[in-house]
This record gives sequence, C-alpha cells and structure tokens, in this order.
Amino acid sequence: MAPLAEKIAAGIELLTALLDEHGPGRVAVAWTGGKDSTVALHLWRRVLADSVRPGTSLRARVVSVDTGLKFPEVVDFRDRWARQWDLNLVVARPEENLRAYPVAVDKVACCHDLKVRPLQRAVHEMGLRALITGLRRDEHPSRAGRKAQELRSCADGKGYVQCNPLLDWSEMDIWAYTTGREVPFCELYGRGYRSLGCVPCTAKSSVGERSGRDADKESHLDALRALGYF
Repeated sequence: MAPLAEKIAAGIELLTALLDEHGPGRVAVAWTGGKDSTVALHLWRRVLADSVRPGTSLRARVVSVDTGLKFPEVVDFRDRWARQWDLNLVVARPEENLRAYPVAVDKVACCHDLKVRPLQRAVHEMGLRALITGLRRDEHPSRAGRKAQELRSCADGKGYVQCNPLLDWSEMDIWAYTTGREVPFCELYGRGYRSLGCVPCTAKSSVGERSGRDADKESHLDALRALGYF
C-alpha cells in the first residue's frame, strides 16, 4: 500500500488536471458532510488556492444532497463550515413529500428518488462537467473495480466526469489526514458512528466501517450505481 503522502500527491495531481480541463466553474464537490467527502473538499480547496495568485481566491462550488432524513448534526456541520470556508453551496432536495413517502421501504427506489434524482438535477442546473466525490474503494466489495475518473449521465442526458481522488485511501488514511491537518469533522464520529447516511438506514458500528449502514441497501449498491448513485 502506498504511503499517505503519495496518495495525497496523486489526488492533488488528479484534481489539478480536472481544474485545468474544466475550469473552476464547471467542477463541484459532492459533499455529504461525512469525513471522506470533507477530505475531498479540503484537497479541492487546496488545489483552487494553489491555482490563483497570492491575495486572491476562488470559491469552491459544492453540491450537497439533503434528503430531509439527515442527522441534524450533519446538517449543522455542513452549514457551519460552508459559512466558515465561504463555499458556493447548493443544497439539492427531493421533490417528494416525505410525509407521504414510504421512506426506506424499497431501499433502491428510496435512494433513487431522494438522492440520485436531486443530485442529477443539480448537476444539470449548475452546468457541471465534473463532480468530485469522497468515494473509497475499500469501503465495499462492489467498489473494487471503480476508477479514479468515470463518465456518468445527468438529468439532461449529457455526460459528466465523476472524479474519485480518494479511491485508494483507507479509513486510517482519512483520519490521519484529518487529524494531521486539523480538518473538521462531524461530532457523530466521536459517538460511535463510522459511516454517516440517512437516519433510518444508519446505526453505530464497532465492526466494519459500513456495517452500521442498512444491509439491504448495501447489498444493492451495484443497482444503485447503475441508477446514478456514487
């Protein structure tokens, strides 16, 4: 396994090439408020800062899907650091009425309606050509064959690049980077959560990193990816 310093350098190189190809206005970070996408956002902000002359800055474009079922602590963390970092944040919300929606009954349909469709709509409306994620290969067996850059489709049928700069990082790498560079993280990680999703499908975990996620949903990650999920 490569040292963390090499993974950081590779991630910055990948993101720098992405910036050179698409420009800052056509790239956004898909920020969940979780530890992985926060590290991806931190790397992207470093790349943006290095791309401009001293004394100037570029606001990072960020899209956050808010299903209406997120932990309040995650929403508070997201909003607080969006202000602190002066992010150009777009919060994408589903059109469904949650009071009447059968939440988590059909996990694939639920994720598609509450996560995928709002994300694809936001990518289209924001005019994005690249989306940066905090996806990591070691989180789930279905991600073993994932690539650093993948072509995806949004609501208008146009393609965009999904960029995964943390693909080869481990959970330990994430925490080493986070603590070593004082990257903020949601308080729920200090309460026994290792992976954060929607409240109905997330529990504390002391075994695998994603073992606190709903098992039925986890078993259908390939199907969800085909629908546009990360």
